[in-house]
Amino acid sequence: MENDFHRSVSSRAARRNQHQQTKGCPIPVADDPNKIVIPEKRTPEKLVQRLSYITEDSNATNGSQSSPLFAAKSFSPRFGGHLTWQQREESFKIKPNMKVHCGFMQGGGEEMAPKDIEYVKKCKFVVATGIFDAYDSPHQPSNISKRSESLFCFLMVVDEVSLKFIRNNVSVTEDIHGGQWVGIWRLILLKHQPYDEPRRNGKVPKILTHRYLWRGKYTFAIAQHKHHRNIYEEADSNKRRKRYARPLIDLHMKIYRYEGLEPWSQQKGTLSGKINNFPIYVYILSVFSLRDSRFRPLLLEFNLFLVNADVPEGAIIIREHTALNNLFSCLWFNEVHLFTPRDQLSFGYVVYRLGGSFKFFMFPNCEYNSIFVLHPHNREHSSKIEWAKTMEELKKQPELIESRGGLGLWTPYPGNLDLVVMPPVARTSKAG
Repeated sequence: MENDFHRSVSSRAARRNQHQQTKGCPIPVADDPNKIVIPEKRTPEKLVQRLSYITEDSNATNGSQSSPLFAAKSFSPRFGGHLTWQQREESFKIKPNMKVHCGFMQGGGEEMAPKDIEYVKKCKFVVATGIFDAYDSPHQPSNISKRSESLFCFLMVVDEVSLKFIRNNVSVTEDIHGGQWVGIWRLILLKHQPYDEPRRNGKVPKILTHRYLWRGKYTFAIAQHKHHRNIYEEADSNKRRKRYARPLIDLHMKIYRYEGLEPWSQQKGTLSGKINNFPIYVYILSVFSLRDSRFRPLLLEFNLFLVNADVPEGAIIIREHTALNNLFSCLWFNEVHLFTPRDQLSFGYVVYRLGGSFKFFMFPNCEYNSIFVLHPHNREHSSKIEWAKTMEELKKQPELIESRGGLGLWTPYPGNLDLVVMPPVARTSKAG
């Protein structure tokens, strides 16, 4: 295993060098940020008029969500809830009024200090990022205009381990209200992490962040993956790169195949029109900083095209929080909570299950490389479960298994997965 680990570290270093050499492509950008008009009204709600959330976790009594490996343990609330297969299925049926699981169960973790809650309540537009497990250092965006500073809250969500690391390595200041700052970033501490897998914890602020704005025909945009279009190809790459236990990635994909998810093809794309002159407000991963000095905010003109991938890059998410967008984010997070923490494997599945109701813009990977600079992590995160090669190995060593996330992988599935025939995967990229 030690040799496998060193080979993995070497291959990851090579990929970092490859990413650093990635080039962008031209994007028309406005020179005067003061001419950007902030819309006075939100985008009208059409399909989902009212969305509310289940906040109290309850133990399933019908056995549909009880894991044999954890059945002997006493019930305790989970951040994402003990979601049953039936509840999951019903959540994909769009109705005017909906109530769904969306994390933040009472007693499930992710607690914010009152001072941070009060600060966030005042934010209208947000640029948010996060650092977990101390694997990154804060990077300051460059050349932010005065108008952007007044419009945006720049939030950096951290856990206690990361906050300690930041304090030991970066200058942290405190305002009169007790708020902690690193340059332009307001640190938001989340106590009592809900999962024992840091990558899964990082998906909470990424997918469930609030108060964004996107104007134009689309209210949700995300970058296309650099290499992969096909979810099954991305899953194969994840196994080679030891991003999670191989047999559990296989089971995750087998469930999606059983539920009808086809491999990517051009016929799955959605023809789009053209968006002119809209400001973007973004969620960014902490490994990025702004490349273009004209982000204040950027005023872009995109020629939209076929949404030509099931796999997003995932580092940049741009959204207005409409009810439908919030529903999509909740359903996406529920998949991450139930199955593997590899959110790129779940994005296209949720799009598929919503049957064309969810409209979004997937912009070319080269455009996101034009705006943001990729910084390597301080270290590569690795957890025990990533090295498991067989289901038998996991069953013999239950200490490798997450205790608070991925419970859907250990819950009897209401269908015969033995009949599933997985599509062939052709490796189309050197990545991974």
